[in-house]
Amino acid sequence: MLETLASMPAFLQPWLLWLSTLTLGQIWKTIYDPPNKVNLTIAFLAISLRLPSYIKRYRIWRQSKTVVDFDWPVPEEASKDWKGNIIEEPSLFAHQKDESLLPPESGRTGAKRDHLTCYDPSTGYHLLTIPLLSASEVSDQITKAHSAQPEWAQTTFAQRISFLRSLKAWVLRDMEGIVRVACRDTGKTEIDAVFGEILTTLSKLDWLIKHGEKTISPSARPGNLLLAHKVSKVHYSPLGTVLALVSWNYSFHNLISPILAALFAGNTIVVKCSEQVAWSSLWFIGAIKACLRACGLNDDVVQLVICLPDVAETVTRNKLVKHITFIGSEPVGKKVALAAAEIMVPTCIELGGKDPAFILPGTDLDFFASTWMRGAFQSAGQNCIGIELFLVHRSQYSRFIEIMEPRIKALRPGTDAGSLISHAPISKLEGILASAVKSGAKILAGGKRHIHPEYPQAAYFEPTLVVDVNMDMEIAQEELFAPVMTVIPYDDVSEAVRWLNKSRYGLGAGVYGKNKTECEKVAQKLECGMVAINE
Repeated sequence: MLETLASMPAFLQPWLLWLSTLTLGQIWKTIYDPPNKVNLTIAFLAISLRLPSYIKRYRIWRQSKTVVDFDWPVPEEASKDWKGNIIEEPSLFAHQKDESLLPPESGRTGAKRDHLTCYDPSTGYHLLTIPLLSASEVSDQITKAHSAQPEWAQTTFAQRISFLRSLKAWVLRDMEGIVRVACRDTGKTEIDAVFGEILTTLSKLDWLIKHGEKTISPSARPGNLLLAHKVSKVHYSPLGTVLALVSWNYSFHNLISPILAALFAGNTIVVKCSEQVAWSSLWFIGAIKACLRACGLNDDVVQLVICLPDVAETVTRNKLVKHITFIGSEPVGKKVALAAAEIMVPTCIELGGKDPAFILPGTDLDFFASTWMRGAFQSAGQNCIGIELFLVHRSQYSRFIEIMEPRIKALRPGTDAGSLISHAPISKLEGILASAVKSGAKILAGGKRHIHPEYPQAAYFEPTLVVDVNMDMEIAQEELFAPVMTVIPYDDVSEAVRWLNKSRYGLGAGVYGKNKTECEKVAQKLECGMVAINE
């Protein structure tokens, strides 16, 4: 329709633009209120201008409703009854100590730094040992994605929506397999995977299917009276080939989310997955590529890079990359930002968080108890926007602890609470807890590593409750990324707001109370990216 308007004489364009914005209801009213030749003429012109748009939309709508089935078998390692070989000292480089973990084709010798050992942190089972990409191989992957981008940019929204619908149908049909793959590679429980991997991904797919096209379609902009003879339009164009470096804690959602957005916008994408979840990332990317092929689309538009941080610089400094998304730690995020700055590439960087639950006086503690348990212990606390601090008013402090302590003590590692991603953070975590106790805090539950009776090689940490913490302690200032509920009493709401705003973190927060207006007032004072109220 905008193209039709652009071809009209300039002096007619404002009036024709007005006619084209009439809704069917307005057109109907124009015809019958009152029915005369002038009104009928206006209605006819309006319908004539809108008709091509309606026909085009109908055709696109029909095509976008197409769902293509495809099959992507779940790996044997993700089956319920599968038993693997247990690695005595599980790590990404366990093959350096035990060469039997190397694949036969590696030749055993001279390949110790060229491979990555994939294992289940909740059992110690060996999953796969995979070869790492060299710098030249990484560059080749980027070139593949770059070469596929011009063709992909010409695909229609209907084709892209059909791809998303097909992918959504697969997620709904095979969610059990997806959940098991994610659990096997990260050590999380199945319920954690359903919440964090499946529901979030379906929500992303739904939003793009319903709102994606409208969000990035060309749109007209109003002008002033002096420019009434002109039409202003905004067009959104693909950036080209984009890069996503994603974290391990949500091995499916964190991987697929930037892929969905990039492809829908007409970009191709290179994903550098975390080394911790290389096994599941290979399977998830394989499924996405299978869906693309089933839809008759080029699967080169998505490329997976599995490499170590030293080789990853090849990706972040590649001039074919036009945008970088990073999810991970602050030290690595700084390196990514500096590398991107050197080649003048925009970035979107999501680092750590120390999200608080701000519990206002008079809050119904029993009502929100389950919400807070999920917020603190989802994915064993390895959750970017999970709740790490609980600020409770002194008047309800004892009652809060009384409610939470038995719930936390009842959590069973391996059944109710998943494992950590590896053994690496456990010693530091125990040190931070010991420092808190030395400074006056009390550990009422957990506080140490858990030796699983069946899987002693697993990386479990006991669900922990720490109380009597103050904001000066290290435990209140550093991101733990662990199954630890840290509780801080406060006396004055304004004082507690000041405490939180002094934090070096500012990712998110939650405010809870019986009065929504009071919650919103507090939320507006918090200096962070997003605030949930009573959720």
